[in-house]
Amino acid sequence: MWEDPIVKEIHKFREEHAKKFNFDLRAIFLELKEQEKRGKRQVVSLPIKRRKAGTSNLRVKNFSHLSP
Repeated sequence: MWEDPIVKEIHKFREEHAKKFNFDLRAIFLELKEQEKRGKRQVVSLPIKRRKAGTSNLRVKNFSHLSP
């Protein structure tokens, strides 16, 4: 099976980074939030979009034209 060298490098980096935090997702998250605060980029927080009761996130496609 063919392996993408870029994906392989990303997986290696992600593994090494997680190891620094003992694979603790909360610790990783908190560190990323700290990096975000120290960074010079503007961070935008958007409001949560609530869906109406009784609706679904799934979009149903009409495949009736495929029926015999």
